[in-house]
Amino acid sequence: MKKLATLALTLMLSVGLAGVALAFEKPLKSVSGTLEDSFCYITMGAKGPSHKHCATECAKKGIPVALVQKGTGKIFILLPPKNNTALPDGVISKMEDEVTVTGKEFSQGGVTFLTVNSVK
Repeated sequence: MKKLATLALTLMLSVGLAGVALAFEKPLKSVSGTLEDSFCYITMGAKGPSHKHCATECAKKGIPVALVQKGTGKIFILLPPKNNTALPDGVISKMEDEVTVTGKEFSQGGVTFLTVNSVK
């Protein structure tokens, strides 16, 4: 009887924790804007078609890529869709272009991040 009660309690806790984990699953968000290399954009204001080659090279070297939201100017730092991976090539090849990135939004320490699940 004691084993049955322990098994039932374990099962209830597992189901409850799974429900809590699903409740905290972040929804996907789509943000449209321009892809910028964060160093040149923030420190020098460099942007636009004449800066495309530099921005692409900086992104290839690991400089964080910023998505500057159209209309608001809000900056999202882009993250790969999962740990221990690079940003998709579709991001690097579209530096200085206007795109729509879909992913999950996170904020920490005043910085807003967006995972790159897709880029169009």
